[in-house]
Amino acid sequence: MEKNTQFVGQSLVFLDAVEQAGRAAELNRPVLVIGERGTGKELIAERLHHLSPRWGEPLIVMNCAALPETLIEAELFGHEQGAFTGANRARPGRFEEADGGTLFLDELGTLSMAAQERLLRVVEYGEVTRIGASRPVRVDVRIVAATNDDLPAAAEAGRFRPDLLDRLSFEVITLPPLRAREGDVTVLADHFGRRMAAELDWPQWPGFAAATMAELEGYAWPGNIRELRNVVERAVYRWDERNRPISRITFDPFASPWKPRPLMPTAAPCGDAPVASSPAASAAAVDDIADLRSAVDAHEAAIIRAALDRYRYNQRATAKGLGLTYDQLRHCMKKHGLSAG
Repeated sequence: MEKNTQFVGQSLVFLDAVEQAGRAAELNRPVLVIGERGTGKELIAERLHHLSPRWGEPLIVMNCAALPETLIEAELFGHEQGAFTGANRARPGRFEEADGGTLFLDELGTLSMAAQERLLRVVEYGEVTRIGASRPVRVDVRIVAATNDDLPAAAEAGRFRPDLLDRLSFEVITLPPLRAREGDVTVLADHFGRRMAAELDWPQWPGFAAATMAELEGYAWPGNIRELRNVVERAVYRWDERNRPISRITFDPFASPWKPRPLMPTAAPCGDAPVASSPAASAAAVDDIADLRSAVDAHEAAIIRAALDRYRYNQRATAKGLGLTYDQLRHCMKKHGLSAG
């Protein structure tokens, strides 16, 4: 988790969520933080810990989606030596490491049902049993969990334990997406821009041109603050006229006329290709066919020609994209009189 972070924003919906976290921090109760990706759930968890009476104790972070299901329980609850293959020594889990402090469980909704059951016992009784152990260990841990999933809906669908949801939802802080934070795009863009300019040793911060700022404010920001930071920092580092306001931004860094195109559906070898039935083909077009073989050949030639153009007449890449061997493609090109480009 990033340290020495700060909250930047002025919208009322954002400030309400920050204030809610400050009030909940004082109590020794679990908190659920809900929000889309990139909305700052980690920062809220950090605030909950540092404003709590546990601020001097450990803040342990675990991303539940970053580990395979077979290792999550061992990471959370620990294991004894020889508990499973590869357990060469005893190891405490994250709960024991966070004893006296706070355990932040990110991506809570990805936990397996078995891990949820063991987590429920810890929440209810304050006891952790390592895998392979016969006796539990008492721990004093405050749980802060985060997710972008709809946990009540997951509970109704049988993917999340309702009793665990009840235990963890003493307080629920739902973070607003950036598109709902009126005025904050301007504030955040200026903040990230100034930081990047200072990192690049610019003599001053020229800001963004009015039209560019309008573009930033009008964008939907599906990746929220994390995406905004990337867009702004990318624009600053690519800008060469340091004395003029930045007037060029790139929302999609993958946009390029040379980016790879999706492979075409696999086609059967030449001469064996079936006629694909398409709902878009009109009955009139079918009725106009007087020579089936000629129509099939023309359709096949059009597919080969389009694939060659797509792969810029790289015949080996074209053959692979169509599911043909190189020799089969050459045979098709010769059959239909297609040139090599």
